[in-house]
Amino acid sequence: MRKQTNDLLDAIGNTPMVKVPFDTKAKIFAKLEYLNPGGSVKDRPALFMVEEAERKGLLKPGGTIIEASSGNQGIALAMIGAVKGYKVIIAASDKVSEEKIKTLRAYGAEVMICDSSIPLHDPKNYHNVPENMAKNIPNSFVPNQYYNLSNPKSYYFSLGPEIWKQTKGKITHLFAPAGTGGTVSGTGKFLKEQNPKIKIIAVDVNNSSHSTKGNPKPYKLEGIGIDFETPVLDESVIDEFLPVSDEQSFTMLKKMASQYGLLLGGSGGSIAYAVKNYAKKLKKGDVAVMILSDSGRAYLSKNYF
Repeated sequence: MRKQTNDLLDAIGNTPMVKVPFDTKAKIFAKLEYLNPGGSVKDRPALFMVEEAERKGLLKPGGTIIEASSGNQGIALAMIGAVKGYKVIIAASDKVSEEKIKTLRAYGAEVMICDSSIPLHDPKNYHNVPENMAKNIPNSFVPNQYYNLSNPKSYYFSLGPEIWKQTKGKITHLFAPAGTGGTVSGTGKFLKEQNPKIKIIAVDVNNSSHSTKGNPKPYKLEGIGIDFETPVLDESVIDEFLPVSDEQSFTMLKKMASQYGLLLGGSGGSIAYAVKNYAKKLKKGDVAVMILSDSGRAYLSKNYF
C-alpha cells in the first residue's frame, strides 16, 4: 500500500460503481475506470510498476520510462512521469487513436508510431522497441506490461478489493476485458480467493490469436485482444472467454452512449455487448460487475459513434 501524500497520484483508484438497467432480474453494475485521473484502468498497474521499480532501485531520479502501449498504459505512465519528473518514451501501434497520441504528447511524452503489420518477432514491432532502446539509454526502465507479473498484482491489491467492498461481497460474476490479461487475472484471483463460486469471464476479440487458436485476423479494436502467450494471463482463474467482434462492439458503443449515458472506449463496447447477451443466463440475486476501462472521448476521431 502506497503512502498517502495528497498528490495527484493518490486519486488513482476508488472509482465509482453504477447500476446499469439491462433487461434482467440480476443486478448489473459498471465499474467506471475511466474516472481515474489518467482516464483509464491502466493508471493502476502503471503506478504500481513505477513505484515498485523505485523501491527496487531499478528507476532512479531523472530516469527514463520506456513502454510499448496501445495508448492507455502509455498515457498513465506519461502522467506519472510528469508528476515524478521522469522522461517517458512510448512505442505505439499505428492503430492508436489520434486523441491518445495527442494526450501522450500533452503530458510531455515522446511517441514512436510503429507499423502494426510488422510481425511480433521483428525488432521493429512496437512490442520490441522499448527493450532495444533501453540498452542505449542509461537509467531507463521498461515496465513491460505484457510480461510483468506486477501487472496483475496491481489489480489484485486494488481493483479486486474495491469491487468486493463495493458489492458488499455479493458479486457473483465479473466481466473484464482481456488484452495483456492483467485486469481479469489479478482482479479475478482476488475475488476467487474470497468466494470460489464467483464466475470470472474474460471478454476477448473474436479475431485475436487466443480466440482463433493461433490463426489471428485483423481487427480494429484497441486495448483488447489476446494476441500472444504471456505469463500475465492466468487462465486458471478464468471460467469463460467470450469473443466479440468489431461490429458488435461498435454497435453497442452507440447504444451505451445514447440509451444509458455511458460514453465508452472500444473495449467497453465489447464488455457491454458480452454482458447484455449473457444477462439472460443470470438469475435474481446475481450481482454482475463489468469493468469499463476507458472513455469514448479518446476515440471520437475514429467515428465509432
